[in-house]
Amino acid sequence: MTRVSSGQTETRKPLANSTVVPLVFLIGAALVAANLRASLTGVGSVLPFIQADTGLSTTAAGILGTLPLLAFAATSPLVRGASRKVGSYRLLVGALMALSVGIVLRSLPGVAWLFAGTVVLAIGIAIGNVLLPAVIRRSVPADRIGRVTGFYVTVMGIVAALASGIAVPFSNLLPGGWRSSLSVWCVLGVIALVYVMFTRFGAESVGKIDTPSVGRVSVWSSKLAWQVSIFMGLQSVAFYALIQWLPSIVAEVGVSSQSAGWQLTVFQVTGLVTSTAVPLLTRGRLDLSAVATVSSLVCAAGLAVMVIFPSMSWLSVVLIGLGGGSCLVLALSFQGLRAPDSDSAASLAGMAQTVGYLLAACGPVALGALRDATGSWHTPLIVMTVLAVLQAVFGAGAGRDRQVVPASDNSRTDVVVPG
Repeated sequence: MTRVSSGQTETRKPLANSTVVPLVFLIGAALVAANLRASLTGVGSVLPFIQADTGLSTTAAGILGTLPLLAFAATSPLVRGASRKVGSYRLLVGALMALSVGIVLRSLPGVAWLFAGTVVLAIGIAIGNVLLPAVIRRSVPADRIGRVTGFYVTVMGIVAALASGIAVPFSNLLPGGWRSSLSVWCVLGVIALVYVMFTRFGAESVGKIDTPSVGRVSVWSSKLAWQVSIFMGLQSVAFYALIQWLPSIVAEVGVSSQSAGWQLTVFQVTGLVTSTAVPLLTRGRLDLSAVATVSSLVCAAGLAVMVIFPSMSWLSVVLIGLGGGSCLVLALSFQGLRAPDSDSAASLAGMAQTVGYLLAACGPVALGALRDATGSWHTPLIVMTVLAVLQAVFGAGAGRDRQVVPASDNSRTDVVVPG
């Protein structure tokens, strides 16, 4: 398969033909993806137990929740350079080791270990977040990138939801309480590590992310890269803000805590539906501008319903979940589709996730502060609705069938890829 970018031709070497992606690769992608959220999503469920046991204040608990996002933002831009030095395979092995060790450290007695372990495991996750789109970009035919990305996003979401659901039961059943409940995810990390080492998932003959086929790409000066990054960031703000504040938002209009919990579950489950369906429905399409725009506007519509008709919160969370699940898989797919080679994909993913997680870390805090300043969630929800409309604008740009260009091409910021 060849693609043209800035007058140069790139020939990729997919794992298989354009029809089939080998099962061994899909299993590897699924195992890596399964570790990219699970060790974090269970923390919120047992946070009251953690606070009771360690004496953490609400502020400190909030910092514990924000710390992984800050670690993602700090680590992501470094991954591309590290992968060029040591190779994507070795770096992925190191990431899974760090993840597993961090999970164990987090469960040791002492508040210091709780925070230190969280940072270590978050660094491992950040590396995996950046490497996986790059590995897929290198190994999978262009017309299958969206489907494979949708597959791993679905696996990631299912395992993350499972981690949230079983955290409290495991805490009650296992000796060691919440520490044991959170530490069990080390097993999944070790399984992924063994599989990656056994199959050399993510490796190629030279053991590194491939050499740029179109010259060194400077993503930070690319208009297209900024569109991809801001789209990633705005959809992250919506997701993390609702994960943190949705129960409080619906409680303000008289929804019971039990019903609020179910609405949060529905929000995540409906997201899994579209993250699975969208890659199948857009199979073979490289121009996804309309899909990104419509998906973002569905999110905006859901938020608008919550503003105008707060008693219809069930409809609201369904709409936001459907739009958000589609936007997540698109945001991750763009990190591969809009890069001319896997080296550029790693660079673009590093930028997108740096911007995205910085916004994700600031968004919930800013919206919470706005709620405190205004006395209700009405104004923060209006702001989120506006951001979702703005997300549609950036999604329209990021969804075009274009790619970032080499830094040496100073005359253009992106290039159309002929069909």
